[in-house]
Amino acid sequence: MSTEDWKNALLAAAVALVVALAVIIGARVLLRILGQHWKPATWLADACRTPFRVLVVLVALSGWVSSIQPRDSDAWWWTAIGLALRVAEIAGGAWLLTCVLLYLEDLTLGRARTDEKDNRVARRVRTQILLIRRLTVAIVVIIAVGAILLSFPGVRAIGASVLASAGLISVVAALAAQSTLANVFAGIQIAFNDAIKVDDAVIVESEWGWIEEITLSYVVVRLWDDRRMVLPSTYFTSTPFQNWTRKTSELMGAVELDLDFRVDTAGMRAALGPIMEEAGAMWDGRVAHFQVTDAVGGYVHVRVLVTAVDAPTLFDLRCHVRERLVQWVREHDPEGLPTQRVMLTSPTDGLGSPGRQGASTEVDQHR
Repeated sequence: MSTEDWKNALLAAAVALVVALAVIIGARVLLRILGQHWKPATWLADACRTPFRVLVVLVALSGWVSSIQPRDSDAWWWTAIGLALRVAEIAGGAWLLTCVLLYLEDLTLGRARTDEKDNRVARRVRTQILLIRRLTVAIVVIIAVGAILLSFPGVRAIGASVLASAGLISVVAALAAQSTLANVFAGIQIAFNDAIKVDDAVIVESEWGWIEEITLSYVVVRLWDDRRMVLPSTYFTSTPFQNWTRKTSELMGAVELDLDFRVDTAGMRAALGPIMEEAGAMWDGRVAHFQVTDAVGGYVHVRVLVTAVDAPTLFDLRCHVRERLVQWVREHDPEGLPTQRVMLTSPTDGLGSPGRQGASTEVDQHR
């Protein structure tokens, strides 16, 4: 290159640099002004600052290379540089687009408050947005990879033959990845049919826990003892399970006791009120019923129905009521403790004699 060519190249580089700086500064100032009236604009500027600057620099660099490239030059390095810059521009544009889309999704996600008492709608929105985030990244990456591949002349040339055999390839791929595709479609179905949501209390495989994460292929359940159960998405579309918080988080539970038939049920019923008041915030005040549901085999079956705002609180409330009722029976009505009765007869008594005479003794044994 001659001296004049170098001067032109340096001048073009200076112009490209000034234009890039002007675009970056102008966009920054515009978003700051907009942020004074709409606060999320400032957050958008902070979230997308790096990918936007990278993309602007790449576009400026590509324009500079195009301006200094000789018109009649067929050197391979010019083609390689141009192709590398085109690939970098596509990658930078995909990065910026992903940041913008994820920011908009996070903006919606931030409005879904799950720390409120009635958060069913918020949990549904959160579940859907989290799945859409994964779909967004996957779709943008696929489009970017396709655009990058089409940048190579060889790939463009074989595109027709690839499209011609796409039908056969898709059938073979579908058969080979049948279970994977089934899980993906099941994950999408779960996110939008409201069957389960993040933080739902569920019973799966005889285990109780909360939905911690929903992905396109699997669901993570955090069990009550902090273990994690990972289930394929198809489990929730093909296997019955219990969802305790599908419509509301409020639940009803039972405390059951087997007591002697001499128990003072009226006294227990009267003692239930102070016990529930002692529970404080664990009881939501809706239901506190005392019932005798059965009386067979020398025992009475006592059941107390109580309600709470959610599953963990209900478990604590049931433990509290059970402990206090057992304490009340032990301290105030010991005759109500479970008792087994055995009749002892003299060996000399005739078995089956209608009017036999002999000593017999009843022995009570606390069970």
